[in-house]
Amino acid sequence: MSQILSAAKRTVRKRSASEYEDLDKSQDLGHKKDHMFGGSYDSLGNVTQELEMNSVSVVPDDTFTVSQAVNAFGFGKFQAKLSLFTGLCWMADSMEMTILSILSLALHCDWHISRYQQALATTIVFLGMMLSSTFWGFLSDRFGRKQALTLCAVLLFYYGLLSSIAPNYLWVLLLRGLVGFAIGCVPQSVTLYAEFLPSKQRAKCVVLLDCFWAFGACLEVLLALIIMPTLGWRWLLAISTAPLLAFACICPWLPESARFQVASGQSDKALETLKRVAAENGKPMLLGRLVVDDTVITGRGYIKDLLIPQLRTTSILLWFIWTGCAFCYYGVVLMTTELFEASETCSRSQGIFQPIESCSADCRKLNTQDYMDLLWTTLAEFPGIFATIFVIEKFGRKKTMALQFVIFAVCVCFLFFCTKNRIILTLILFVARGIIAGVFQAAYVYTPEVYPTQLRAIGVGACSTMARLGAMITPYIAQVLMKSSLVLAMSIYSTVAVFAAICCIVLPVETKGKEMKEGLAKK
Repeated sequence: MSQILSAAKRTVRKRSASEYEDLDKSQDLGHKKDHMFGGSYDSLGNVTQELEMNSVSVVPDDTFTVSQAVNAFGFGKFQAKLSLFTGLCWMADSMEMTILSILSLALHCDWHISRYQQALATTIVFLGMMLSSTFWGFLSDRFGRKQALTLCAVLLFYYGLLSSIAPNYLWVLLLRGLVGFAIGCVPQSVTLYAEFLPSKQRAKCVVLLDCFWAFGACLEVLLALIIMPTLGWRWLLAISTAPLLAFACICPWLPESARFQVASGQSDKALETLKRVAAENGKPMLLGRLVVDDTVITGRGYIKDLLIPQLRTTSILLWFIWTGCAFCYYGVVLMTTELFEASETCSRSQGIFQPIESCSADCRKLNTQDYMDLLWTTLAEFPGIFATIFVIEKFGRKKTMALQFVIFAVCVCFLFFCTKNRIILTLILFVARGIIAGVFQAAYVYTPEVYPTQLRAIGVGACSTMARLGAMITPYIAQVLMKSSLVLAMSIYSTVAVFAAICCIVLPVETKGKEMKEGLAKK
């Protein structure tokens, strides 16, 4: 600071000397100038004060932000433990989603429900998720990510267990709808996880989190292979809640997001959380005062703030992208068992499935070969994950999602004409599911990065809501329309994927290599 002030004084003195160089250059020139032109030194005082104020605000050498702290601590033991905790949550969610394609067929055989009732049993879960996603996002932004996830785990286990003893179809609809309501909070585990990740590892770690989803889906298929032929769907529903119980038990050990604590004015708690991260990672705690590095929005957790001028275009495009992604992903999940079940009725000449009536005589339970093929298509998510990691780090988030949507559309085009060859059918579904699973994870990377802390949870929640809208529609395409016209059903999926790819390209912000925002000013 003293050097800056000295330089400023020398500059002013030089300017004064050049203006009055015709005066007597005696040894007391400096004294005369001080006496005769004191105004120059008054202005110097103003310059000095201004320089001092600017330097204090621009060079905060005694402060640090949450982003700086997280990057300084790196990826260590703390993040590894958090990966397992949030991964368990994702595994439980995946098992509840995978069971949908198995449960609807079982109910069709046991209770003789129609095709539309089958689709409704799936849709009701996504309806619950759609109605609750913004609610859980609001709750997370107002009261914290940890509190919302704890409540979600308890409710999800409770209603999932009750579903296994549902006495009739209406009770199944009600309880599965409540299961969907609780599942709506699961995306907030990604919000919590991403807020503790260093910027260089964030994309890779969030995508790798999908390994737990894929593992949960594979585990559910294996459980169904073992349990369904002997014990039936009720025992499958009950046993599938075990990961939910485990997650509910470890919720008290979950950390609260330091970014949330700072944004909500709990700087002391945020500092304690960061000290915990530093201690577990074996890194020294940063010295100085913890501050917020952006202008903070006063309100937290309000969906209307997602449509402010700075975020409006991004939000609208992301809503369509998430809708298309869920529509395509769950479409592949549901159509897999449907294609395996109805492959014998496939008409190669017309390229359609013959209409199937919903009487009990048409019931065909999945056999061992069906479960093994379903397992193979589920395993496709693992190569999809690793391919996404490679592409997303090289080309960025936007181009990765766009490319994967286009590849998915091409894969679906190969299903325009049904085939009785199980190997070809399984291979096409394998590639399609792996690609669309990668899109979902890329979207989970991009969305928390593009929203500021105060709106991050509600932003993810709103996108999740739109995703559930797509998931609600897809059963009527994959389980109902496909029985009448395979070409029309596949055309819908490919068209949605192409439009979603265009939306990815025109997203206004690429978040690759950028820090997560702590706040955002309203203009």
